[in-house]
Amino acid sequence: MSNKSLKVLYEDNHLIIVNKPAGMLSQSDITGDKDIITWTKEYVKQKYEKPGAVFMGLAHRLDRPVSGALILCRTSKALTRMTTLFRDRQIKKSYHAILSGRPIISDARLVSYIKKDSKKNKAIISKKPFAGAKEAILSYKQISEIGKYSLLEISLETGRPHQIRAQLNEYKMPILGDIKYNPQKPLEDRSIALHCRTMEFIHPVKKEPVRVTAAYPNKPWWQPF
Repeated sequence: MSNKSLKVLYEDNHLIIVNKPAGMLSQSDITGDKDIITWTKEYVKQKYEKPGAVFMGLAHRLDRPVSGALILCRTSKALTRMTTLFRDRQIKKSYHAILSGRPIISDARLVSYIKKDSKKNKAIISKKPFAGAKEAILSYKQISEIGKYSLLEISLETGRPHQIRAQLNEYKMPILGDIKYNPQKPLEDRSIALHCRTMEFIHPVKKEPVRVTAAYPNKPWWQPF
């Protein structure tokens, strides 16, 4: 991938917000596959002709098959402050997801209980509390419907691993392509139709409002929307 193809949504001396492609890791793992941190480091190094190592911190993550807005930090100061904003739920995020079919209720607030199974890299979820589980809350509304597909806008009140994927499936609204949580035909690129669409927050250094919108992936299932 060329550094010129990196989709930068916002950039200054402290932060870079990029539109992460579905299928790309947020950070490196044992597979050795390319990740967004490495790609963004290369972009900064080339653009600013930096001779030494480039610092790039990750304050949050998107699952590999998920696309959309991802905040990276160019300084340790910005990373510490962004981490605090995420911890204190001072980042307003909305996700868009495509479903096959339509939700039973067009908008709702869902409350579940969730626990991560690290061995299977999968969330265990229930509508009732159980041992080791944490409360998971989100709100959604249907914003569009084209043919047999519906588009939901989702806002998180908690940020649990795989929360949107597991919670929507628990309420009979599986995300298109998400074979981890629902037996269905995978999408051709093995992504899922979940996208971090917008982010809003007060800049941790400049104290100015920042708002970004990430364009949908250029894929057949997103194009109608």
